[in-house]
Amino acid sequence: MTNLAELMTKTAEKHGDRVALKLDDVEVTYDMLDEGSARVAGMLKAGGFEVGDRVGVMLPNVPYFGPIYYGILRAGGVVVPMNPLLKGREVSYYLSDNGAKVIFAFNMFADEASKGAEEVGATCHIVEPGEFEKVLADAEPDNDVVARDESDTAVLLYTSGTTGKPKGAELTHLNLIKNAQAAGGLFDVSEEDIVLGALPLFHSFGQTCGLNATMAAGGCITLIPRFDPDKALEIIERDKVTVFEGVPTMFSAILHSDKQADVSTLRVCASGGSAMPGEVLRSFEEKFEAKVLEGYGLSETSPVASFNHPDRERKIGSISTPIEGVEMRLVDDDRNEVGEGEVGEIAIRGHNVMKGYWDREEETKEAIDEDGWFYSGDMGKRDDEGYYFIVDRKKELIIRGGYNVYPREIEEVLYEHPAVLEVAVVGVPHDDLGEEIGAAVVLKEGESATEDDLRNHVKEQVAAYKYPRKVWFLDELPKGPTGKILKREVEIPAEAKS
Repeated sequence: MTNLAELMTKTAEKHGDRVALKLDDVEVTYDMLDEGSARVAGMLKAGGFEVGDRVGVMLPNVPYFGPIYYGILRAGGVVVPMNPLLKGREVSYYLSDNGAKVIFAFNMFADEASKGAEEVGATCHIVEPGEFEKVLADAEPDNDVVARDESDTAVLLYTSGTTGKPKGAELTHLNLIKNAQAAGGLFDVSEEDIVLGALPLFHSFGQTCGLNATMAAGGCITLIPRFDPDKALEIIERDKVTVFEGVPTMFSAILHSDKQADVSTLRVCASGGSAMPGEVLRSFEEKFEAKVLEGYGLSETSPVASFNHPDRERKIGSISTPIEGVEMRLVDDDRNEVGEGEVGEIAIRGHNVMKGYWDREEETKEAIDEDGWFYSGDMGKRDDEGYYFIVDRKKELIIRGGYNVYPREIEEVLYEHPAVLEVAVVGVPHDDLGEEIGAAVVLKEGESATEDDLRNHVKEQVAAYKYPRKVWFLDELPKGPTGKILKREVEIPAEAKS
């Protein structure tokens, strides 16, 4: 029997007075984190919480994330991390899909969180700085860590397909413990390390490689609630940061910042989320004299599947080789393995692969075969030394600045506009973000709408990073013989690319 929360509680037993979480002048020791999580667990149980219940967490990178996250886990619950930028309709979907009865939401996002919780009859705990401490002080601490089976779900991480609404990837206690240990080993994280907490903690990369790997090692994570390159450089110098984990757009932003800072304490940097341009990687290493390791994974793989290893040859542009205990292979459309140098879909098997999609039996069977291979939808090739390279995406996923945006979700919102007849949402190449959201729209005959009308319509319904910045109008969309819209044939006008 095991529990992901023990990564933190066992460290607290040994290094209680060490700083675990930091946000500027606010410091939370392991003892404080341990007690805070025990009080969250007590608070939940006093409200009728039962083992296995799901709890939404809608917080940015603030120290409250730690006690709430580990408090839910130690009470035997399942954490449902949510982007704090979600709107009410999205919140209600996330909660109703898994039957969550409780959500913790930061005060800045209280309106949308409360709206979504109210729609499904869930209790919304507003995390108000200064006030939430009083709430916890009144709660009776429950110091137990509920024993869970390693195959029990610890975190329900919502991800989307191109065919419908987001679905919850069930990540088990074993998935997440093993992946955090693997990440800690890759970056050689120790109790001496200061890790920059720039990656969102509601995302699998920030949670596993940032929070859990650091807590397991007894290090400190210094948080940035909203990424800003100048602020990141200031924190690296101020706190003597040794480990920086980010998505390529963060590396690019820091590289192009004019701020002068002493970053000589940086020991290792890790990049994931999308492919980093080789030029950015080389320039970053040259300017800051810190090695950048690039890796690959998905929400469904906890997330790390492969990573460049600090003690092995690194090939720029490669996602390297699988981490220990994980296998990867490339397959064709019939799921037969392809030869060396050929392009195939990346399949992954190991302790990192999710249990399945919550309440989605058919989609789980489609994603994971009887032998335990998870089919990623990403296309890659492998060289003669076993190094993998991402080639393209089988799915129509758009990655904007490290955030996943799924065209179907945005299309559904656009279709709700009374003037829209047809729409195709596609990725538009962007120098800084990697991809921008573009929408090719056909209006109904006799109807009118401007680009701003449609942008604002979507902006009101979804998180800010999802709405289409680029909108253009067409007389018709390209279609195949069955009438299916052919997105690959949608031409992006020159003005949308600028």
